[in-house]
Amino acid sequence: MSADNSPTPTISRVFDDGTIVELVYDPIAGTTAFAVGRPGESVTIEPTFTAPTGEHLVPYSAKNNLITSGCVLLPSDLGDFRDKGDLVAEIQSFLHRYVDLSPLFEEVAAHYVLLTWVYDAFSDLGYLRFRGDWGSGKTRALLAVGSLCYKPFFASGASTVSPIFHIQDAFQGTLILDEADFRFTDATAELTKVLNNGTTRGLPVLRTMTNRHKELNPTAFRVFGPKIVAMREGFADQALESRFLTEETGGRPLRADIPVHLPDSFKVGAQALRNKLLAWRFQYRAIVAADPSRLPEVMSPRAKQTSLALLSLIDDNNLRDELIDHVSGLDAEAAEDRAGTLDAAMLAAVIQVFDGSAAPHAAVKDIADRFNARSTEQLGQPMTNKWVGSFLRRRLRLATTKTGGVYVVPPSERARVTALAKRFGVDAAA
Repeated sequence: MSADNSPTPTISRVFDDGTIVELVYDPIAGTTAFAVGRPGESVTIEPTFTAPTGEHLVPYSAKNNLITSGCVLLPSDLGDFRDKGDLVAEIQSFLHRYVDLSPLFEEVAAHYVLLTWVYDAFSDLGYLRFRGDWGSGKTRALLAVGSLCYKPFFASGASTVSPIFHIQDAFQGTLILDEADFRFTDATAELTKVLNNGTTRGLPVLRTMTNRHKELNPTAFRVFGPKIVAMREGFADQALESRFLTEETGGRPLRADIPVHLPDSFKVGAQALRNKLLAWRFQYRAIVAADPSRLPEVMSPRAKQTSLALLSLIDDNNLRDELIDHVSGLDAEAAEDRAGTLDAAMLAAVIQVFDGSAAPHAAVKDIADRFNARSTEQLGQPMTNKWVGSFLRRRLRLATTKTGGVYVVPPSERARVTALAKRFGVDAAA
């Protein structure tokens, strides 16, 4: 029992002894129950569950609006699962029937669905994204892939922020976010926190709540988990952009066999697959793990972090190689974009001054001269030495000291300059 001796409404739990408890919802009977898998035993459907600690767990009510409305989708029973390869093929066949994806992304999406059902076995995740103009099929893709995921929670960029935090924290499933171009709204910063913090376990979002006595009560909301978004453009934050595997929609004519409206068989098929995927979770949750040997050395740390969990679940060597090539291509594009920024221009100036100076340090005045020669046209005016010194310290985190009456970047910063140059794609010999 819990501290107040009352039952604990529960959606899912994984216990230290390997026992897994998952909520199932039968929409025909209008009932909820637990699927319970104990190590070495067959999975059973039980009305309640008593934890090893004595805590008494009860299922969320079958009348909960999030469940009855389909805002959150659940398995209805334990499906028949035998072979991982067959399950991936069945998922891919389902997606192919209802949405037009590129061949690579169709396979990637099928494996991402698998990943969502065991994501809590990993410490870092990437996200999926469908990006394109209205009418390009991105929302259909979101529905088709999202309906198969682990406890998918469907929301839009126009949703109130508070329930997104609360539902994500309570259900610990897959956030399916449509129209994620939530620019110029008060929700922007809060939803961006969910996306930025949600890739790594142990980085909750803190929000200040009040209790019934109106006392401030800071609360940590768990936002770690898989996420699939649809949007028209990209995020201005390049760090956030780097967290996505993206399918560009609308770039080719739609296949003629894609139904304009989703038939009733869509929901039936999605439900049957969620049931099989529940069986996959019970069988594989304890044995899947990150496999760093599947990562190439040439990938950036962020690309490795984003793709490792997915690569760890892909058994097909050719598909892994294709995904690695795709991620590496995105990595190269990001490096090229960074190389054109003010950061890169400033780093190039620092390197040139270090390399051309007889002194061991790089004078801020000389850096400013080099930087202005490159960037005055872009900025519309030359920047002062003071502005350049501030940029070096605040933006690039380089130390400056005063030597002989002038400010310089000391030789001790040379290693950091080299590391930053590699990150921003700046030729150190430039």
